[in-house]
Amino acid sequence: MTRHQPEPEPQRQPEPDAGRDPAAPAGRAAPTPDPAELPGGAAVEAEGIGLKGPRGWVFREVTVEAAPGSVVALTGASGTGRTCLLLALTGRMKLTEGEARVGGLRLRKQAAAIRRTAALAHVPGVDNLEPSLTVGEHLRERVLLQRRYGTAPLAALKAALRSPRQRRADARRVHDEALAAAGLDLATLPKGPRTAVRDLERLERLRLCVALALIGRPRLIAVDDVDLKLSAPLREEAWALLASVAASGVTVLAVCGEAPAGLPGDVPLMVVVTDRATGARTAEDAPAEPAPTADDTDETEKETADALAETGRA
Repeated sequence: MTRHQPEPEPQRQPEPDAGRDPAAPAGRAAPTPDPAELPGGAAVEAEGIGLKGPRGWVFREVTVEAAPGSVVALTGASGTGRTCLLLALTGRMKLTEGEARVGGLRLRKQAAAIRRTAALAHVPGVDNLEPSLTVGEHLRERVLLQRRYGTAPLAALKAALRSPRQRRADARRVHDEALAAAGLDLATLPKGPRTAVRDLERLERLRLCVALALIGRPRLIAVDDVDLKLSAPLREEAWALLASVAASGVTVLAVCGEAPAGLPGDVPLMVVVTDRATGARTAEDAPAEPAPTADDTDETEKETADALAETGRA
């Protein structure tokens, strides 16, 4: 007797997933691109954000809407939370209320990713330069740190496969591009790259900080006290520097005592005026600022201490 085997049932092919890349392996969805690794500047969108510290609200009801490649001037009287707002928008201080996005990343839940894409260019008390080191030593140190800690795993693997000569050439290219973008000519310094930081003028120090930040190729840079102790011509040079950085596609957050009326090259400018009593307002709604007093100076010192403590915890 012949025993008949049952015919196998035809296998059904799985229907294609609408959210999956056809080139991706079966059963695995296409990876979502990381906004922190996307090219270009980072858009800044914040609505009703606030930060409360041990002494009450540092800032509140702040709304920001800036396109990539624009300059956001954070201005206001001393002690109104300008530096804390700068650190919060770069993922280095935790918000108490409101929601914000930087480069498509949610500030509350993706602060670590924002810190990888937002660089501090000049924030006294947080990223101070070492006065005894030279300009060249600062630049070489930043290039080495960026190569070791600031590179994505895949890019680091590709870099490791290059020859030592190619790696040195890549480092030199990044070094030169950052200096050119910051407008820092080492030949004009008193001792060239061997000039100590303590011997730099204030504007030269600002250019060095911007160059160090741009070595990491960030999408956003933050600068504190842009116009502090600068004459009117030097203030124009400082804002021209930030405008040129923004024109290259990098979004700039800048704390200042007085925002400029406009920027060279028609670079987009947004002014946010901070005020402890009423949060943040647009430049048109802000009243004239009174002259700073001794109480404002004391409040600024307290604000800086709180900012450092909160940044360390972040």
